[in-house]
Amino acid sequence: MTYVTDPIGDLLTRIRNAQAVGQDSCVAPFSRMKFELLETLKKNGWIEDVEKIGEDPKFDIVVTFSKERDNLGLTRVSKPGRRIYEKSSSIRPVLNGFGISLISTSKGIMTDSEAREKKLGGEVLCKIT
Repeated sequence: MTYVTDPIGDLLTRIRNAQAVGQDSCVAPFSRMKFELLETLKKNGWIEDVEKIGEDPKFDIVVTFSKERDNLGLTRVSKPGRRIYEKSSSIRPVLNGFGISLISTSKGIMTDSEAREKKLGGEVLCKIT
């Protein structure tokens, strides 16, 4: 059994690898934070679908990629060895609004534009282009 020290980084790598070989979807171990992150991506149209499968106590997440989008440029910003936090006033748009960053705030995971609008700062999880 392998132990993953950065589950979000592992999820992003699984998505990058699956898209690189042309797969339509990928599977990753379930966690609430990863599921909420993927739901935010789905809500913003970056991925087509995300669903929780399996039986208690072992659940998995199936991520289905959008056919309209090219491969996602996924970059992990905050890492276990170096956490990156931003105030709402210092959160900048990614690629002048063509990309997004996902921020973990006290009100849940949201995009950079939602965090600026609600004046919430937090940990910058990743950037998607």
